[in-house]
Amino acid sequence: MKLTAFTDYSLRVLIYLAAQPGQRATIAQIATSFDVSENHLTKVVHFLGKNGWLANVRGKGGGLELAMPPELVGLGQVVRHTEGAAVPAECFGEDGGHCSIAGICRLSGVLGEAVKAFYTVLDKYTLADLVHNRQALAKVMFGMHPVAPPPTRRTA
Repeated sequence: MKLTAFTDYSLRVLIYLAAQPGQRATIAQIATSFDVSENHLTKVVHFLGKNGWLANVRGKGGGLELAMPPELVGLGQVVRHTEGAAVPAECFGEDGGHCSIAGICRLSGVLGEAVKAFYTVLDKYTLADLVHNRQALAKVMFGMHPVAPPPTRRTA
């Protein structure tokens, strides 16, 4: 199952904010960090705020912040909301698709089971689980890039 860019960006925004607890960020900062469009992130941020995951603080010192502790942000819930109904094949569509074997095919049952397993795994994790490595994330996302280790020497 391939996630949409919208879901990908939603998870990135949440990770960015969870990686620096107690600090706010702007859409521009997040877009720069991930090299993505501010326009796309604006839509993502609006959606995340509307669903209660983000708070937008206006005025001096304002910006975006998590609206709840990362331990309360379930990954399965975020992905379900950003992806909408799972449609792994045409027969999962609202009209059932145009497959001539749809009534007797067992593929939809197998794929339905796979989607359920996918979400079962995601439901085991929260945003907090994704940011246990805050220091490593900070080095990459906030511009504090580590110095590359010296090359190893080969002996003959």
